[in-house]
Amino acid sequence: MAALYRVEQIRALEQQAQSISTTPLMELAGAAAADWVRTHFPASAPILCLAGQGNNGGDALVLARLLKQAGYPVSVVLLGDVGQLPNDAARAYQAWIDAGGLCQKQMPAEGRWRLIVDGLFGIGLARPLEGLWRDAVLWINAQAAPVLALDIPSGLHAETGAVLGVAVDAKWTISFIGNKPGLLTHDGPDHAGEVMLVPLVNIDSHIGAAGYALSGQNVAQLLPARRKNSHKGTFGSVGVIGGAAGMVGAALLAGRAALKLGAGRVTLGLLDPDAPRVDMQQPELMLRAAEDLFYLDHITAFVVGPGLGKSADAVHCLEMAICRPLPLVLDADALNLIADKPELADKLARRQAPTALTPHPAEAARLLGMSTDEVQADRINRAELLAHRFNCAVVLKGCGSIITRPQGAFCINTSGNPGLAGAGQGDVLAGIVAAMLAQGLDAFEALQMAVYLHGAAADKLVGDGVGPVGLTASEVIVAAREVLRGLGRR
Repeated sequence: MAALYRVEQIRALEQQAQSISTTPLMELAGAAAADWVRTHFPASAPILCLAGQGNNGGDALVLARLLKQAGYPVSVVLLGDVGQLPNDAARAYQAWIDAGGLCQKQMPAEGRWRLIVDGLFGIGLARPLEGLWRDAVLWINAQAAPVLALDIPSGLHAETGAVLGVAVDAKWTISFIGNKPGLLTHDGPDHAGEVMLVPLVNIDSHIGAAGYALSGQNVAQLLPARRKNSHKGTFGSVGVIGGAAGMVGAALLAGRAALKLGAGRVTLGLLDPDAPRVDMQQPELMLRAAEDLFYLDHITAFVVGPGLGKSADAVHCLEMAICRPLPLVLDADALNLIADKPELADKLARRQAPTALTPHPAEAARLLGMSTDEVQADRINRAELLAHRFNCAVVLKGCGSIITRPQGAFCINTSGNPGLAGAGQGDVLAGIVAAMLAQGLDAFEALQMAVYLHGAAADKLVGDGVGPVGLTASEVIVAAREVLRGLGRR
């Protein structure tokens, strides 16, 4: 897995790297960025380098010097007080001046730049940008030239992915030493563009990663290949509880997803007394009254929530599911009921069987008793808080979904696109998670597998010319099965 590090860990890694390197890290970072520019732009391309008054600005000054020496027409804007530059950045500034370079003190009025290099702020920024700095970022974003960000786009929080007032819209970001969570979640992907990691120095560090970026390579081995000597009971039986009046479709989507992603059989327990007794599009599904599912001895995993509603019957079924010693997925109104009823929350926290929660930010906010903005402002820590409070594996859905568990590990999913922002997609995801639980994965593994497959299915569809506008949950189910097969899991 691609490791992710918090800011203090990056600082510790930098110290280790510098202790074994004979070359200053700033020189290595500037050289790596210069190599990238030379690979992608001809020597005739005008380059504008923007430097702040920290070490990130020093990286930009090294880059500018090396490009100038390679024959590029380079302009530098150094904002802030030169006298406030840290020692390494001050040396980079003097080397730029000694090489015949000049520094402007304000943004140019105009220029036909082929590339703008953002070296204003690095990973230490924790306050909203104001005044001169805010104006500089707005100026950058108004230009036609693409932007290369050094380490992180200025204005983006390195750990949370939150925009600190304003943030640079980069087309590319070169991340030095180690990757930062903020590049992969919340607003990070919209501002970072394509992220490239340059470690600078190979170090055998004792510093463990804070988390990991989830990819197809990570999940490929989670689900064992199927043995030829198998039967439907080998792959578990999913029970879906939901489908109140007017919301039967949500339960159907969850059930279809569970079936097509590998559960041996799927039974829907529907709360709507007038619900159909057969799914004509998927007749393999078994449809019953909701409470009937708790008297079936073949169920091996439950998912509660798709189209559940908040009726007394919904509360009763949710409580029964929580009390069953079986793997459980809770989604949608199941989460809202837990937020409303402390007695259910207490029972959930005491569960011993594998449990997975799949809240979107608003549902997470209700569970935590805070605003949605507070959840989004610190997605990783909020997901970890949910996992500890309810003793469950959790996926906090959204751009760069956060997957975590009470033991403290977290992953950030890297698959998916805006096509998933549509009706029924959460129901499909819940069904896939249940299918993975039924096939023997633990809750944390099931979430990793399901979240990646769900996102990768949307990516596949968009790659095939379907969506993202108008991408439907039903389409994602079939595509997810194809992605799973592509991972070698048949």
